[in-house]
Amino acid sequence: MSVVLRGVIDPTSCTDPAAPLLVLGPALGTGTAAWGAAARLLTDRFRVVRVDLPGHGLSPAVDQPVTMADLAAAVVALVDGIGGGRFGYAGASLGGAIGIELALGPDAHRLTGLAIICSSARIGDRASWTDRAEQVRRQGTPALVAASSARWFAPSFLERDPDAVARTLGALMDADDESYARLAEALAVFDRRADVGRITVPTVVLAGDSDPVMTAAEARALAAALPGARGEALILDDTGHQAQLERPVAVAVAIGDAFAEIDRYDEGLRIRRAVLGDAHVDRATAGITPETAEFQRFITETAWGTIWTRPGLDRRMRSAVTISSLVTGRHWDELAMHLKAGVRNGLSRDELSEILLQTAIYAGVPAANSAFAVAKRVFAEEAPADPPAGD
Repeated sequence: MSVVLRGVIDPTSCTDPAAPLLVLGPALGTGTAAWGAAARLLTDRFRVVRVDLPGHGLSPAVDQPVTMADLAAAVVALVDGIGGGRFGYAGASLGGAIGIELALGPDAHRLTGLAIICSSARIGDRASWTDRAEQVRRQGTPALVAASSARWFAPSFLERDPDAVARTLGALMDADDESYARLAEALAVFDRRADVGRITVPTVVLAGDSDPVMTAAEARALAAALPGARGEALILDDTGHQAQLERPVAVAVAIGDAFAEIDRYDEGLRIRRAVLGDAHVDRATAGITPETAEFQRFITETAWGTIWTRPGLDRRMRSAVTISSLVTGRHWDELAMHLKAGVRNGLSRDELSEILLQTAIYAGVPAANSAFAVAKRVFAEEAPADPPAGD
């Protein structure tokens, strides 16, 4: 049947139309909110789209049989609806099964990277999914809350973030009963274990050490069977079946690393321009000589294409750390450049002044005094405003 999936483009997503597209697929019974924190950590580098399953959140309900191939085709249709092209995909549980189907289907060539989270080529067994579909038709999704709570989350997460647990279980209760049942029946017949050896797209496999649904041993076996796997499966400590919700930083970093197929130089040049401005990068590029060419490529690939693209910190934080380091090292020319970049990355002049004041304690008053002098000069060259104070 024809399945329609709708999604949310993260409001903090990278606005550069050339930035890579990343689609995030959910677990059965959850909504886009379960990806919220991890998604925000990826928006510096990607245009991020979080997808709802049929009968969940924004996506229309279904009342006919659904296959994993139908869901994979619906993901491609959603991508085509927002501009098409190649895209990365990360999915949790049922969402991960959709990713496996994408990587084996007619549109596999469009994937730039794949992250399989708490999922595999076969999840559970046919009888358990069929029984669950029948239970939901009789009693509704609220009847699943107690069992799902025990199955989905590590015990520590229930205590650490009860509000997130409540929101996630609320999404389960709000899901359309018949759609949930149809998706459970799709999982009942889904089995791609014999085919995963054909998946060559760069792939990362993640699992929680406390996940009773997809065990660490099963995740390791899956990674070992994938020709495109980026090393062994990553097993997250003290984590259950909703790793994207429980460990958003670790999951976001792993996803970013999985899509290393994106050219580091091109990506680094894009980020360098976004942070430092076209004029600065054009001047640096025009000044390249045979002696400096390899160094410039090294800086673009390593500093900008590898470090500045990582999802663990946003650009404001990276600017703050960079400025502090430059003051400590007394690198005044670089400091001037990164003070301007800090403003471009969203730091106010008051915040920059606070950063420089902080360095007076840990890097020394003379260094901070010189840094304030650089800041005065930099901001005198910019639009009129009150510059940071200092001798």
